[in-house]
Amino acid sequence: MKTEQLMVKAGNHNRQNCPLSTVLEIPSDQKVNSVWLQKRASDQPVPVQWERNKGKLRIYWILDNLDAGETEEYQVVISEAEKEPGKRVKLSPVDEQRVEIWLGDELFTAYHFGPEVARPFLYPLTAPGGKHLTRRLAGKQDKDTDHHHHRSFWVAYGDVNGVDNWTEGEGHGKTVHRTFELLKEGPVFAQVCAKSDWVSAAGDKILEEERALKFYNLCDCRIIDMELSLKAVYGEVKFGDTKEGGVASLRVMPSMEVRNGGRIENSYGGVNEAETWGRRAHWCDYSGEVEAETLGIALLDHPESFRHPTWWHVRDYGLMAANPFALSYYTGNPHKRGDHLLARGEHLRFYFRLYIHRGDASAGKVAERYHDYINPPEVEICQPSSQSKI
Repeated sequence: MKTEQLMVKAGNHNRQNCPLSTVLEIPSDQKVNSVWLQKRASDQPVPVQWERNKGKLRIYWILDNLDAGETEEYQVVISEAEKEPGKRVKLSPVDEQRVEIWLGDELFTAYHFGPEVARPFLYPLTAPGGKHLTRRLAGKQDKDTDHHHHRSFWVAYGDVNGVDNWTEGEGHGKTVHRTFELLKEGPVFAQVCAKSDWVSAAGDKILEEERALKFYNLCDCRIIDMELSLKAVYGEVKFGDTKEGGVASLRVMPSMEVRNGGRIENSYGGVNEAETWGRRAHWCDYSGEVEAETLGIALLDHPESFRHPTWWHVRDYGLMAANPFALSYYTGNPHKRGDHLLARGEHLRFYFRLYIHRGDASAGKVAERYHDYINPPEVEICQPSSQSKI
């Protein structure tokens, strides 16, 4: 058995439900069948997920609560003995159309990718307790539902080499699922990595999409991390200047809409559509009432994303989408263009965290959770390891 001592420094911000990772050096001949953490102050065990790459061991865990300026010490135990990991985030494939993500006996969400959908999406998005925060799915003939192409949480854009891969009107483009690169479950997170093609109505391939999603094992909130890569593997790709699109898009429940008493807020304090639509911001939050409880969803844009901080296509009727291309619409100046050209072989990368919380942006402490994402606590290996056999 091998042990390491870790110290986590909160830094300038209060930390809560904060995903962390660090890399440990281990001998190449060291057998590893289980890894776990012990809080030194309480001997409380902390679930760990781990990946090994030769002489390095990356471990993942969740820092539950640590005030600004404080530290938390852990002992990391690396063992040859197997240990039951406890509660896991589980993946459950359903037919050839969706993969469900479960936290215990609660459905967190499902990744829909079957051939009958225009493009992959997550539905439903649920809060702790199971309440749905995104609008029910609508069919093309559903006359009571506007914008039936707004499917919960999805990736799409309305002008890619002139192809509309945003709506589901006549002649629209599609995102066609090709394969899963990774389906992985564990005690800290589950991971879904999918590869797809964006195609025209005629089936001509435009670009390749790689979407990586992590679903964290949390009790009193929900976090999903999305890494998105759009690659020009089939030739030159032009993203045209249009407001009809969102590389990360949400449509909330009708009861959460601003027109029904809900609230939009961004990182600069802008409130509702009049102060947030077409504005750049590091994050945007949509909150409102769901079955007599105020709940919210925030989208956090990482500094490594293309054109960070992104512009927001966010509406009082329930849409919230990150769209960094529609500059002529946002500014009202047709000469200020947001088009972007990818040469063959080039790619765009986007990084977002979706954070589901109780209350509005203030009650959900979205600003603090944003720092968990972009300025995480410092993790320090604070003393040499010792080894013993078990």
